[in-house]
Amino acid sequence: MRNLDLTTLRSFVAVAEYGGVTRAAGVLNLTQSAVSMQLKRLEDMLDLELLDRSSRRVALTGTGEQLLSYARRMVELNDEVLTRMTDQAFEGEITLGVPHDIVYPNIPQLLHRFHAAYPRIKVHLSSSFTKALKEEFARGQCDLILTTELGCDTGGRTLVQKPLRWVGAPSGNAWRQRPLRLAFCRHCTFRAGVIDRLNKAGIPWESAVETDSDRSVEATVSADLAVHAMLEGTIPAHLELISHGGTLPDLESQNVNLYGAKEGQGEVIATMAEFLTQTFQGK
Repeated sequence: MRNLDLTTLRSFVAVAEYGGVTRAAGVLNLTQSAVSMQLKRLEDMLDLELLDRSSRRVALTGTGEQLLSYARRMVELNDEVLTRMTDQAFEGEITLGVPHDIVYPNIPQLLHRFHAAYPRIKVHLSSSFTKALKEEFARGQCDLILTTELGCDTGGRTLVQKPLRWVGAPSGNAWRQRPLRLAFCRHCTFRAGVIDRLNKAGIPWESAVETDSDRSVEATVSADLAVHAMLEGTIPAHLELISHGGTLPDLESQNVNLYGAKEGQGEVIATMAEFLTQTFQGK
């Protein structure tokens, strides 16, 4: 009788979910060589190739994709059993505030990872604008918040700095029009800086939409009726970077800051803060 090794399955799932051995090793607190050896052990045991190693990026073979769903269920069931059968499980809830524009693609992965570590902790996700999130945090309505802003206020910590890029509809022409039509939410942190750069460059502009909805902004831009600015790495598939060849001004980079990660707040919040740091720093 052969038994699958949960340690190798956990490594396999981590590599698949985090896109490579390096990031998986960081999540699992293992060396890269240890993760690679576990993957090889799993392939040898099953006598199957699970990873396509012909390209630079990690990709699953068809067999690997089939195994992934089983492996996830087995790892999750193992963690659930251990959690429910021990008396040391944490219970409670925390509130995490995240700006609309950086929810994807990182936050879903973060929430999945945190739930695996603390299945009895409920995470309430508050998605809003940086200004509103800082107000909620000041009122004690959020335990931790992320912000996107040029600087970093007292009590915050910058996780990463990301360049702000012009985005538009795929193969669109809105960026060529003058006045340049802009689509931004009324309370968008980036709006004032973008307008300032356009004014300094002498480029006339006008607002194409007045809204508080990110969906309305994306719909306007994807219809090629306006342009927008987003942080690099957060651009959805239905929009694309504008190759303007210098006809539009460069935009300022923005900080992704973390507020609320103070000593003495307990293991759960400290772990969430550490997971946020690792996620946005690509560790």
